Amino acid sequence: MINMTQGNTVKLLLAFSVPMLIGNIFQQFYNLADSVIVGRIIGAQALAAIGATGSITFFFFALCNGVGSAGGIVTSHFFGEGNDVKVKNCIVNTAFIMIVVPLVIGTIAFFAAGPILVFLNTPQSILEDAVAYMKVMCINLFLVSVYNFVSSMLRALGDSKTPLYFLIFGCILNIILDLVFVYNLQLGVVGAGVATFISNGICCILCMIFAIRTNPYFKITKHDLHLSGEILWKCIRLGVPLSLQFSLIAISCMALQRVVNNFGPVAVAAFTATSRVEQVIHQPYQTLGAALATYSGQNYGAKKKARVLEGYRKSMLMMAIFSLTMLPVMQFFGNAITGLFVKDAEVIHMGATALKITSIFYVFLGIIYVVRGVLNGIGDAFFSLINGITEVIGRFTVPFLLTAIPLIGLWGIWWSVGIVWFMSALTAWLRYLWMKKRIPDNID
Repeated sequence: MINMTQGNTVKLLLAFSVPMLIGNIFQQFYNLADSVIVGRIIGAQALAAIGATGSITFFFFALCNGVGSAGGIVTSHFFGEGNDVKVKNCIVNTAFIMIVVPLVIGTIAFFAAGPILVFLNTPQSILEDAVAYMKVMCINLFLVSVYNFVSSMLRALGDSKTPLYFLIFGCILNIILDLVFVYNLQLGVVGAGVATFISNGICCILCMIFAIRTNPYFKITKHDLHLSGEILWKCIRLGVPLSLQFSLIAISCMALQRVVNNFGPVAVAAFTATSRVEQVIHQPYQTLGAALATYSGQNYGAKKKARVLEGYRKSMLMMAIFSLTMLPVMQFFGNAITGLFVKDAEVIHMGATALKITSIFYVFLGIIYVVRGVLNGIGDAFFSLINGITEVIGRFTVPFLLTAIPLIGLWGIWWSVGIVWFMSALTAWLRYLWMKKRIPDNID
């Protein structure tokens, strides 16, 4: 475990971020493995079927994981204060929420899969496969939520390495099972979903057992096993806006997916490929933001304002360096990157051009994650709602306007992605300027 209230800020953030970054990249390999194996072995239509479900499954996952993330933030505050009793009780209370909520939402999602995909104008040629894949992902919701709960608690306590080890194991297992179910048994997109379900389940169980056996805060006694109204309220007060933020973003992504679906299976396949690439690009930003949330949470709990602000400045610099590094990669190697997913020349060309467009806006994507990390860390629940509303407004307006312009047409899909990042980054930065004046002054 890492105490982030003392020591060199950059070294702490990097020491915490790097294992988590590696872990998150491996986590993305779950989806990447499904997409690459399905796209290369079965074809672009099957890849499009998986991609058509992405924004919907993200919506249901978001409803569950907001409260789990909030539990991690509240835990980091208690850890920064040095209150071990409340740290354990927060783990117990968050566990209760993360068992009940995914079971309810997963059941609803399973039966709503077909009607939602029809509503989004999913092309008829891929609808059956898309529904089948999404239903498997809905069953998988509980396992992913429990794993994310354990991971968020470990990270709140400064341990970003344990989740990494199990993600690596789970990713390797997922790839092996993908090949077995999709290539050998020829079970199509359902086989890819089942492979993900099995690997997630094993990873989840092993990570939970390991945490209980090795982390002192997970050694729960009868005294710790009680629901606390205070802690539940803290988790709900912060978690509901986080869930709303993520779910609003997911709804906005569904609106964009509906626009994409109107352009046919080739556009859906290209959008799926570029979305998978961007999911990987998100990871350095996301892990830096998560590290910053833990860092800010612990220092906010310890009332060390100067360190919170220093973490923000240093993280902005690291984010800018990464953004500038990735820009030429996407500009010059887009064809090779998109070609990893499919063999179809039209899809590859469309995806490469799309990556050239969105990479221009990477720095704004980075700003969103850095600011979100600080504000989530200090418990700013209202920001989550603001950010989610901004994304919804952007994705419900910009794609429709741009694609309606004849000179832009299809490419308005990806231009709108970048413009919405810019809108959200500006909103986040303005909120940070407002909130930093309200962080308690140092006590040391």
